[in-house]
Amino acid sequence: MPRIILAVLLFALASPAWALDRVTFATNWRAQAEHGGFYQAVVDGTYARYGLDVKIQQGGPQTNARLLLAAGRVDFAMGANLIQTFEAVQQKIPVIVVASMFQIDPVILMSHPDVGFDRFEDLPKATAFIAGDMLASVYQWLKQAYGFREEKVKPYGFNPTPFIADPHSIEQGFLTSEPYQVERVGGFKPNVFLLADYGYDSYSTTIEARAETIKKNPDLVQRFVDASIIGWRNYIHGDNAAANAAIKRDNPEMTDGQLAYSIAKLRERGVVDSGDARTLGIGAMTDARIKSFFDKMARAGVVAADLSYKQGYTLQFVNKGVGLEQAAK
Repeated sequence: MPRIILAVLLFALASPAWALDRVTFATNWRAQAEHGGFYQAVVDGTYARYGLDVKIQQGGPQTNARLLLAAGRVDFAMGANLIQTFEAVQQKIPVIVVASMFQIDPVILMSHPDVGFDRFEDLPKATAFIAGDMLASVYQWLKQAYGFREEKVKPYGFNPTPFIADPHSIEQGFLTSEPYQVERVGGFKPNVFLLADYGYDSYSTTIEARAETIKKNPDLVQRFVDASIIGWRNYIHGDNAAANAAIKRDNPEMTDGQLAYSIAKLRERGVVDSGDARTLGIGAMTDARIKSFFDKMARAGVVAADLSYKQGYTLQFVNKGVGLEQAAK
């Protein structure tokens, strides 16, 4: 009898039904706190509990996560914002957004304090250090909505030194990153203007999947989305030490100080779990919110007004209240 039981157990363990599905998830930059929920779900076993063996493939300046996804070299990819989603539709790239881990896009503008640029309405007068991709997208909206001027723009090379040296300048950045660098290098605390506070209502840190995967294996997509949601809940509100250690292993340049600053800002502004995420769960998206953002980008000339943008996302896998029971505890 024991021999029979042992044979049954060995058969069950060897059965594909008991094997974890191997998944590769490509991020869009080097490991950082802004990827923390995904690392959390790896290290605390959340992905494994959802039947997944997840490998995180960190991005970098020479890596395009969306193209890796479209080519089938990874299973899921992390997107930065909805502008990229609209571009994918325009270019007929068969990838679809299935969830948004950030309810607030953390893109910001910074200015020097006490030199006449302490209010958002003062910023169009300043020299603006802006990178090419932002100039072609977010800055076009700033021009249309708030009167920013392209002749004030200077190239931004992701180095804060020119901004620090020019008190009459502004610089793009992210709420969770660049202000910390300026404080450390420049020795002053910059004014920080979160564009979401001024109507820039894009989602951010999205999860993208191939259309083919969604059609043929929706259960895999659902499990990856749900587990990622739990990972983000645990990273923001639980013990994230092991996830931060994993981030530093992948990105040795990451410091404890930067991680702590980034996490504090994610919590302070409710980047992950504010807005619709409070009632629908982390990862939430709505048609109304996406239409609002699309309409703004269309008015600014960033995207064509007749673009079939709804082809770029689906609500099939979100808004199910995943993780809300933990939030209530």
